[in-house]
Amino acid sequence: MLEGRSSTGRLGLFIHVTAGFGDIGFAGYWTLEIFCVQPVRIYPNVEICQIYYHDIDGEYDLYSSGKYQNNSGIQASLLYKDFE
Repeated sequence: MLEGRSSTGRLGLFIHVTAGFGDIGFAGYWTLEIFCVQPVRIYPNVEICQIYYHDIDGEYDLYSSGKYQNNSGIQASLLYKDFE
């Protein structure tokens, strides 16, 4: 789970507006969504977000969507594949 820090939110820098969860079995790069409501300077080594890992209990299915699996680099939206 990816979550923005309250300190950066107070500056007007919003992290992960829509997609903050990782899926079990996903292999690839997460998209880091950043939205600024005012000019903000981000300096090297300043932590702007946090990632939480959770223990999984019980049965679960591995991530099976091929849409973003094994992506590399910047990935444009593949939403259109939901309608194929």
